[in-house]
Amino acid sequence: MIKKSVRHGLGFSKIFLMSLIGLFMIFPILIALLNAFKTDGEIFRNIIALPESWSFENFTKAYERTDYLQSLWNTIKLVVMSISGLVFVSALAGYKLSRTKTKLSKIIFSIFLISMMIPFHSIMISLLKVSRDLGVQGSLWGLALIYIGLGSPMAVFLYHGFTKSIPLEIEEAALIDGCNQFQMFVKIVLPLLAPITSTIVILNTLWIWNDYLLPLLMLTDMRTHTILLTVGSFFGTYTNEWGKILATLILAMLPIIVLYLILQKYIIKGISEGAIK
Repeated sequence: MIKKSVRHGLGFSKIFLMSLIGLFMIFPILIALLNAFKTDGEIFRNIIALPESWSFENFTKAYERTDYLQSLWNTIKLVVMSISGLVFVSALAGYKLSRTKTKLSKIIFSIFLISMMIPFHSIMISLLKVSRDLGVQGSLWGLALIYIGLGSPMAVFLYHGFTKSIPLEIEEAALIDGCNQFQMFVKIVLPLLAPITSTIVILNTLWIWNDYLLPLLMLTDMRTHTILLTVGSFFGTYTNEWGKILATLILAMLPIIVLYLILQKYIIKGISEGAIK
């Protein structure tokens, strides 16, 4: 009886602790959602109070002034281009470096590992100058190339480790059956890399969708702005329209939250299987 009561007590303590952690994590989102329905005057008076009257005016103004559908489409295009290139290039590089046992492959892999330790802010100015010289500043595809370059080191590292769990006999059988190297990679190896691919896609999608600094530096044309960049239109020299800012942030979070709810099972499965491998 004592052991049973102790187990119940520990179980309740874990649930209580996890509930507190969950509340702590979701609290900023709840505050943002609550204040998105208020006027600026109400926000300044008390940020945790309920709105005096629930109004969607901030959301409608934010939708109109940010050209929400266009900025959403820009963000989706940027994510799709970046993730597609990142997965394809990193999977090829990680697989080849893992299967090639030469000094050169070890040196190249070491360079990828070292580049993971370089802070972005230390190369930010040089990166901006190079993008200007190459004529890619201001374009979504140019920004996608930068995301591919910045995300590749970690992705190559993950693919490199995961590839070691794939038996060589499978690849040899495919080559004997008539596949060339590229066909064998696309038809045999790449599907087996699905667990770690889903992990890479999830983590980098969240990173690119929520990034503000790189689009701010690269996208000079208003027509190519992502959702988060449009928030800047509500910041003024002397006043900030906090109600509309919070409404825009909620609209920016909404698509990624819906995507997570739809793919929650696959996200958890991909991350757990990738971690085990």
